[in-house]
Amino acid sequence: MPYTVNGNDLETDDQGYLLEADYSDEVVQVIAAAEGITLTDKHWAVVNYLRDEYREHGHTPNFRNMLKGIGEVMEGIDSKGLYDLFPVGPAKQGCKVAGLPQPLGKGGY
Repeated sequence: MPYTVNGNDLETDDQGYLLEADYSDEVVQVIAAAEGITLTDKHWAVVNYLRDEYREHGHTPNFRNMLKGIGEVMEGIDSKGLYDLFPVGPAKQGCKVAGLPQPLGKGGY
């Protein structure tokens, strides 16, 4: 199911993750809407954190590392807060909404 952004169809895998990372804000808005998520500043903070991690390391962190790292950029966030933002799973759904490819392996790597 490709996402259409600015008239372009973006290729996805069978679970709806982009095959290639896309860092445009429009992509985030389209995917979030498809996931039933209304974006807030906290969502954007997580999206930007995940994008930075992906750019720096070539993959996104698993949930435990995400929780530790996000605490450095978002004060007072905990696992419940992350699940409130991304109920399907912060590491996996967060990556999808951020316009990143599917995390590798079971733990988000």
